Amino acid sequence: MPSVTVIEQMPCRSNIVFDLLHDYSRRLEWDTLLREARFTSGHTTAAVGATTLCIGRPLLGLIGIETSYITFTPGVVAAVNMINTPPFFDSFAASIRHQDTQAGSIVTYKFSFRARPRLLRWFFEPIMLIVLRYETKRRLRALSRYLELVP
Repeated sequence: MPSVTVIEQMPCRSNIVFDLLHDYSRRLEWDTLLREARFTSGHTTAAVGATTLCIGRPLLGLIGIETSYITFTPGVVAAVNMINTPPFFDSFAASIRHQDTQAGSIVTYKFSFRARPRLLRWFFEPIMLIVLRYETKRRLRALSRYLELVP
């Protein structure tokens, strides 16, 4: 199962980064990957059991991944697991950890996925791995830049 870890320095404390990252009403202000981000199934805030839907930009096929929070410790860690079956994804899970530093904080984003259809994993997974790694780095850099500019 392909997996990636991306680490990015943030210009402020973990609790500020964490709160912005999980505020879906503000997600599109900084997230370069998404065209839509919202809570689903009546949920309005991030917490264990809350579900969200994130839909990628047109260039990435407008794929919508619905996830459920399986871990949520404010300022420290959150993890999600995919609960729908979008095109090309058999499974997807991600976690994001936050650690304060003297210069602000560090975000460690880890994800793993499995492509479908099964018979074409050998073809799809290397491509998806490259694209997802690149997009994750890009969006975490965008988050860092955004936090530098927001008072």
